Amino acid sequence: MLDADLARLYEVETRALIQAVKRNIERFPADFMFQLTLEEARHSRSQTVTLNAQDALTTSSPRSQPVTMKRGANIKYLPYAFTEQGVAMLSSVLRSPRAVQVNIEIMRAFVRLRRMLQANADLDRKLTALEKKCDTQFRAVFDAIRQLMASPKRKGRKPIGFEVREPAA
Repeated sequence: MLDADLARLYEVETRALIQAVKRNIERFPADFMFQLTLEEARHSRSQTVTLNAQDALTTSSPRSQPVTMKRGANIKYLPYAFTEQGVAMLSSVLRSPRAVQVNIEIMRAFVRLRRMLQANADLDRKLTALEKKCDTQFRAVFDAIRQLMASPKRKGRKPIGFEVREPAA
């Protein structure tokens, strides 16, 4: 989760959240929190930003909705991304009642996500067992199903955001 999104949930300024983290930086190793690269930050913003020369910077919109920015508005600070363990560690840094409740809900969301991933793994095991029972005429069907279930393999860090594909002309 990105720092600005967490700050909005905790009802604190992003700056205050990052200051609290930096005061306790030993609690946030690289597998708990990392800073996005400039390219990742631009890519994540390009998904939600519409440039318009006449409109002023609108900050009241949530990050998941389009935000109108003045032409020339740049990324001032590279955002931080927190893993599940990093979000859990935030509960020891941010101690307000709101922070406790938000952390509980975020942890529940991570548990639900893990359950969904486990259900996919169970489906894969069942498909393998069924494939062993059936003869080769269904091999193409099973291969197609596996291809649909497989997530794309990428080298290095996973990119942040969504990729927009232009329709073929």
